Amino acid sequence: MYKHVVCFKLAEPTEELCRQTKEILLSMRENVPMARSVSVGIDTLHSHRSYDIILEVVLDGQEALDAYQNDLYHVNVVKKHMHAVSCASVTVDCFID
Repeated sequence: MYKHVVCFKLAEPTEELCRQTKEILLSMRENVPMARSVSVGIDTLHSHRSYDIILEVVLDGQEALDAYQNDLYHVNVVKKHMHAVSCASVTVDCFID
């Protein structure tokens, strides 16, 4: 299994935008077939070091990650939204046991 993890810092992290963003990210469950699972969390600590949203996507491997990165729904809906609302992100892509 391969895990793709992204933490997003939103430019305006209102409760409504965090909820809307979570829904958009979770919509990949039904629309991005190579994603075996999609999990999303919203930060509750709100410290100066905190990011606002975490996305975890489990895939079958590097080839599936490449397909995910180019998936039309991921690119045209999810990435479009995330680029519009986030001001920073960090990611980890790794094989998991």
